Amino acid sequence: MPAFLTGHFWDISNPEFWVAIGLLVFFAIVIMAGVPKLVAAGLDAKASKIQSDLDEAARLRAEAEAMLAQIRKEKAEAEAQAAELLATAEAEAKRLEAEAKVRIEESTARREALAERRIAQAEAEATREVKSAAADLAAKAAQDILAARIAGAKSDPALDAAIGQLAGKLN
Repeated sequence: MPAFLTGHFWDISNPEFWVAIGLLVFFAIVIMAGVPKLVAAGLDAKASKIQSDLDEAARLRAEAEAMLAQIRKEKAEAEAQAAELLATAEAEAKRLEAEAKVRIEESTARREALAERRIAQAEAEATREVKSAAADLAAKAAQDILAARIAGAKSDPALDAAIGQLAGKLN
């Protein structure tokens, strides 16, 4: 049973009675001074500040998510551009390789043709030199034979006629 329901509690000499009266007076002063309104206003202000902080946090989170989505989009675009550049570079490298092969083949063909022309010129020059040497040798041999015959027979009319015809044919 509560102490304030007993008769002894309401006795003026009871210190608990005076404590209860003091407590009631304190509560009355607190209520009259408007402390509950001040506390409520403080709590309301604190609640509204917390709510505004939560709203700001939600706004910042949404903004961060938007930025993250934008960054992911930009990353995907950059990766696509990089892949496209890589493909273009590979295609360009293949094209340059093919062009280089063609140029090398053309250069090789030109050099081969030049070498063949030089070989043909060398062969022609060698043939001319051999023919010239053979002609010189034949002329020398003919001269020696003729000189030997002339020395043996001072004058042969057939030989003189042949030499005369030879001089006319050579000039």
